[in-house]
Amino acid sequence: MQLTLRGVSHRFTDAAWLFRNLTFRFEAGTSYALTGPSGSGKSTLLALAAGWITPAEGNVESRGIDRTSWVFQNSHGMPRRTALDHVVLPMIAGGLTRAESESIAHGTLARFRLGGLASRPFRALSGGEAQRLMFARAVAANPQLILVDEPTAQLDAVTSKLVNSVIQELSDDGRILLVASHDADTVASCDVRLDLAAYAAED
Repeated sequence: MQLTLRGVSHRFTDAAWLFRNLTFRFEAGTSYALTGPSGSGKSTLLALAAGWITPAEGNVESRGIDRTSWVFQNSHGMPRRTALDHVVLPMIAGGLTRAESESIAHGTLARFRLGGLASRPFRALSGGEAQRLMFARAVAANPQLILVDEPTAQLDAVTSKLVNSVIQELSDDGRILLVASHDADTVASCDVRLDLAAYAAED
């Protein structure tokens, strides 16, 4: 399972190039921190990895990846649905029964330190709890690729530490994990750093 960028450069219409001639291979079982100043193209690179957009130059090649999950900067959930529902529904959509899904979901919630909150509605969760639930929901879809965009940007230091510990654990699952972040601790929680500043277009 691999995701490979070959000579990838990107810009939007006539805007300046975000990055040029980026060649890199992302391997299974590894977490990657995407770093660089604002406007360097971190979120854009996630979108390229997901296949949402096509690079202006170069190619994005994937092998063995047919399911991708996202965790966004702001936690988006269904206010009245419980934490358990958020993890169960992706599995039901994938073909499991409700009973099968709930059995797996309880274990997944416990893994992300949410076991005691299964029946709590999303609107009653704290910011850190909601963000960890987004990771649990992402994992529930059993993806080969997880894309994470600034996961601790809206969190305090204590909650950020919990989220970063989740990132460290996910790299042991045999998935490819790409994390765009400005946060030094989040970057340190990943196995490999890819600094997009090194691929900035020369003036």
